[in-house]
Amino acid sequence: MADSNISEQLGEDLKSAMRDGDAVRRSAIRMIRTAIKNAEIAQKKPLDDQGIVDILAREVRQRKESIAEFEKANRSDLVSKEQSELEVVLNYLPQQMSLEEITVEARNVIAQVGARGPADKGKVMGMLAPTLRGKADGREINEVVTKLLES
Repeated sequence: MADSNISEQLGEDLKSAMRDGDAVRRSAIRMIRTAIKNAEIAQKKPLDDQGIVDILAREVRQRKESIAEFEKANRSDLVSKEQSELEVVLNYLPQQMSLEEITVEARNVIAQVGARGPADKGKVMGMLAPTLRGKADGREINEVVTKLLES
């Protein structure tokens, strides 16, 4: 696995969870480490912290989607399991931005590129998405930019 701060932290936290008998945390951390390892195998190189943040963001997105589906199916047992895993994964991501913070950043980029309407969405997203990577969900960024460019 990559020699990175997040990777090392995951290893230490896994040992701690095993010592403490925290099955939920242990399971979630193992799931994260497996996802990272699979990505490293696919890319044929170790991931840096940014690559690991991308994996973590994907895991968060998957958990949120699963929670929504399980809620539709009235599977509260699986909802609580996914929420517990989601909380563990979120611990390793940078502080997530609020919609207000995303809106401020989006307005700055819109002004910077001189975007005038929905046709300029690609320019705005091209600049905004990399800067908010790991700090905000891509769907939320997309929704904010769409709303701002339509008004």
